[in-house]
Amino acid sequence: MRVLIILCAVLALGVSAYADQRFEFANFEIPPSGRIVLPVAEGTALQGIAATIDKRAGGALTLAAKEASFTGEKDSTLTLYGVAPYSRIDLIGVGDASINRVVAENFGGHASTLLGTTEGGTVQVLWPDENVDSEATAARVAFGYRLANYKFDRHQKSKINRDALPVVRLLSNDNSGNQFESDLTFVADGVYLARDMSSEPANIIYPQSFVDRVKNQFKGLKNVRIRVLDEKDLQRLKMGAHWGVGKGSSRPPRLLIIEYMAGGNQPNVVLAGKGITFDTGGISLKKNDGMWMMKGDLGGAAVVTGTVLAAARRGAPVNVIALAALAENMPSGTAIRPGDVLTSMSGLTIEISSTDAEGRLVLADAVHYGQVTYKPGVLIDVATLTGSVGRALGDEYAGIFGRHDGLIEQLTAASQAAGENVWRLPLDDTHFKQIEAKYADVVNGGVGNPGASVGAAFIGSFVDENQVWAHFDIAGVDYLEEPQPTVPKGYSGWGVRTLDEYLRQYHQN
Repeated sequence: MRVLIILCAVLALGVSAYADQRFEFANFEIPPSGRIVLPVAEGTALQGIAATIDKRAGGALTLAAKEASFTGEKDSTLTLYGVAPYSRIDLIGVGDASINRVVAENFGGHASTLLGTTEGGTVQVLWPDENVDSEATAARVAFGYRLANYKFDRHQKSKINRDALPVVRLLSNDNSGNQFESDLTFVADGVYLARDMSSEPANIIYPQSFVDRVKNQFKGLKNVRIRVLDEKDLQRLKMGAHWGVGKGSSRPPRLLIIEYMAGGNQPNVVLAGKGITFDTGGISLKKNDGMWMMKGDLGGAAVVTGTVLAAARRGAPVNVIALAALAENMPSGTAIRPGDVLTSMSGLTIEISSTDAEGRLVLADAVHYGQVTYKPGVLIDVATLTGSVGRALGDEYAGIFGRHDGLIEQLTAASQAAGENVWRLPLDDTHFKQIEAKYADVVNGGVGNPGASVGAAFIGSFVDENQVWAHFDIAGVDYLEEPQPTVPKGYSGWGVRTLDEYLRQYHQN
């Protein structure tokens, strides 16, 4: 009996306006006609399902592949039109190794890129169980398709007519439709939220509007409690670092706290994110070139918020708290100045070398607050912190830092499984010595290279040495000039998938 599950990613939970691609899951069969997408293993001749389709098409695929030098190399594609009995055939190379979940997601992402703007009808995606491991399900293909299908066109008059997009029918025998419907689609929601928040202009997303939009996303979800610390709360709690950054703007700072507690007696995981809704550099004003991108300097806050949204929507049995340290860094008569000394919530004093090293300031108070309030088993911060990390690692790897090897190893394994690469960079006593200040306990910058490690040491100064902690610097990967299989050009939402995978592997019973 043929089983058909019809799924629609437009949910009654306030998800992104762009999440309306329709998916169907059905038992594997070779369609007699229409538009089809199929994986092609690397080799000198077509194999498996590709060979079967080639035979039906009278050898047209072999001929076309030869003329185009298409061999099934991973991430290569070839589109053929009007090859009877099919109106369109898309071939996507999956390489010559066993197909894992990342390959499956990338296959789906390529399918979306090739067919995402096609209108009407149905696209039939064939996913046979040839050389495929158990995690490389059709649900993973759909997940990759949806991630790649993201487009931020909210403020454009000419938008993609998403109501006219074709239904994507995934043909496989792995019965994974429920995996997508009740799980992976919610992870995609988290990624979409992170991308949306970074993509929005700063006149639309600022500290309070960030809070308002996030509250709307969490409406109706169980085990969720949201609290907001305003400027008066920050001053009352002596969060002088966070308040210092935000007080130069007419839009006051906020600390958004999202508690999702569904893990019983399991230890708390605290995720703190840098949320600078726009970064002019403050009094240490940036150059104009590329300053528009500083609307995305809230990427860390967006990622930790998206991670908790994904966990709450999929009902994960975990205790996880997101702290979004929100502020707008502006020059004004009330802004902090180079040379000022701020007192943080921890009591450590901070000498300001540059007001453009502001992300570490808001995080200094956030990580301390998270540590003393929730006594977490694990504390992780995420930030678009330094240009230095991008110069060191490019846009292929996020930097990861920490004092606890076990956590670094777990997060690295989670990132590899999720298809988001990290590379550990050094953090040792020399970096902590570099930030010793002349007029205060620590200085926030101006101490030379290596900038990414120095930034990590600054944040680490506000974390107890016995607290299991890691720092992600995502400044090199949060915006892509060139698309990747599951990430369109633009703000990537990097980190939601890694942190979601980490929670699954190490904090779910």
